[in-house]
Amino acid sequence: MSNSYLFLEDLSQQVDIPQDGILSRTLYQDEHVKLVLFGFDRGQELSEHTASMPATLYFVQGEAELTLGADKRMATAGTWAYMTPNLPHSVVATTPVVMLLILMKR
Repeated sequence: MSNSYLFLEDLSQQVDIPQDGILSRTLYQDEHVKLVLFGFDRGQELSEHTASMPATLYFVQGEAELTLGADKRMATAGTWAYMTPNLPHSVVATTPVVMLLILMKR
């Protein structure tokens, strides 16, 4: 990795999906941003929680039920969601899922 950029050719190859679990891996972090890649097995979930900073979710592969505030949406490969600080949200994987979380630090 260069000090000027991070290049990952295939995000789905950067995390192994554990059997009956969730794995998270921090790909990059500096004073502005934190990138965390998640691997969810089918049926695994991140229960409702909030983040104190703006965040985006990008679903790389798989399908999940995504709750954003009071809204439930289906997320599939290619789904992107932006969340304002303190928005309650949750993720339930209906298939094995790879998801990128981008936290924007203030």
